[in-house]
Amino acid sequence: MTAADDRADVDKVLAGDLSAFEGIVHRWQGPLVNLAYRFCRDRGRAEEMAQEAFLRVSRSLSGWRRESAFSTWLFALATNLYCSELRRIPTRVGSLSDIPELRDPRALDEAFELEDRDGLVRRAVFALPPKYREALVLFYFHDMDVVEAASSLALPVGTVKARLSRGRDILRRKLSSYFEEPVLGREPS
Repeated sequence: MTAADDRADVDKVLAGDLSAFEGIVHRWQGPLVNLAYRFCRDRGRAEEMAQEAFLRVSRSLSGWRRESAFSTWLFALATNLYCSELRRIPTRVGSLSDIPELRDPRALDEAFELEDRDGLVRRAVFALPPKYREALVLFYFHDMDVVEAASSLALPVGTVKARLSRGRDILRRKLSSYFEEPVLGREPS
């Protein structure tokens, strides 16, 4: 997957070779479905959302200004679509107070403890208000840096940093009784 391949396929599509769009879909289908899944936690809905994103991409290709990478433009378009879709038809999530207590880690095999921890953290993230959840999902689960996440969310970098900080604070308060170490690994720079 290279930037040159993206540019070449976009140029072909814009020149009238609609079959070149298949290359774009082939390269980016997995990442867009994964991103959608991280927003909605439903594989079928994620695939539908990614399909809608590709439809929007095909209609908007001439709007890519080439000032940024195609992937940045693509993820910004998809993220905006996914956020709009989830505002229109929200994903059913529990509240932070619905998250169950961890079992006694001394009674568990280490693999079960890690599985419990990961599941607990993911459920807690998905129970956050959308503005915090979106920033955390892009930064931690989709490995975007703050600038990429801000671009995808069409927000200033400072706003994304603030949302990451506030989201981590909420998680820290909710999950501090479960974990001695931080629940999310890296901090934004």
